[in-house]
Amino acid sequence: MQVNSLYEIKPLSNAYSDRAVALILPIQQIEFGVRVTIQEQPDLFDIDRVYNQPGGGFWGALHLKDGELIGTIALISVGHNAGVIRKMFVKKEFRGKEWGIAQQLFQTLIDHSQTKAITDLYLGTVEKLKAACRFYERNGFNRIRAEDLPAYFLRMPVDDTFYHLSLSK
Repeated sequence: MQVNSLYEIKPLSNAYSDRAVALILPIQQIEFGVRVTIQEQPDLFDIDRVYNQPGGGFWGALHLKDGELIGTIALISVGHNAGVIRKMFVKKEFRGKEWGIAQQLFQTLIDHSQTKAITDLYLGTVEKLKAACRFYERNGFNRIRAEDLPAYFLRMPVDDTFYHLSLSK
């Protein structure tokens, strides 16, 4: 668990499902207009099975003042020394370098991946999430074509932009 003076990052379980949905769905649907429903994201109701299985994880940034969930990131271990990043969201008023939440969530996932011998990370996102794309690129991800994704990549129907990061360098 990582803590700073304003928030802590800790592993999340099914007990946080409702809070994760309350954070993620409005960002997807209202803020960015991504056409995705909660029914298309059943993983959020089974964090333990989908993410917290061997090699994976689901982490949240919790505000220290009131315990509000203000950010998430998740990793699915897919074998082949590879993982798929999902559910990276930070509440709008807590975004930016001054908070550092996205970077801390990402670093937590990287540290975890390295302890689990995961050497390749993949993710899918939506092109209209420009700041997210810039964040991934600043953190060493390379954009790849959908047809270059490995067969074991777990693709979400709304994703149209894909990235890969090698941790073996």
